[in-house]
Amino acid sequence: MSRAALEQASKPRRKGNLLISRYRTIVVVHVLLRRADGKVLFLQRAGTGEAAGQLCLPGGHLEDGESVVDGAIRETAEETGIELRGSNLGFVHVVHRRHGHDDPRLGFFFLATGWQGEPVNREPHKCAGLVWADPAQPPATAIAYTVAALDQIRSGRPFSLDGWQEHTPPAGLAQLLAPAD
Repeated sequence: MSRAALEQASKPRRKGNLLISRYRTIVVVHVLLRRADGKVLFLQRAGTGEAAGQLCLPGGHLEDGESVVDGAIRETAEETGIELRGSNLGFVHVVHRRHGHDDPRLGFFFLATGWQGEPVNREPHKCAGLVWADPAQPPATAIAYTVAALDQIRSGRPFSLDGWQEHTPPAGLAQLLAPAD
């Protein structure tokens, strides 16, 4: 979709007497780089004015016209220098997140099943260092949103809400989705 079409689609429109606008959100991608020992790579945030000293997964905001897979590949390369291919990224989770007065975000999490190169800190102005840690017991300085997503991933849940009113699946959904005996 062209920029002009996106701008037109986001303009308020009328539905009866109500003025409504199309919902837009920020998309963020996260990549779990897991070594053979099960530890995943965390980056220690620094110099960005947000969450300084806390640990997060490689990733970042999607750019205009970019798919979530391309964004995950680009962000991981920019931050760690490793090369990923789309065929080595498996979707594991998405979270619809709202934090305070920030714009809501959709966070897509991917597990990298292989990559080329050794991770290094390619953005020392944004990252104080790299830390390998057990995702089942993330360091106390890991960003709460990341810890919550890792817990959901470990539990096999592909979707979660963060910062919204709690969401409980409809009664009977678990039984409907459970494998037949």
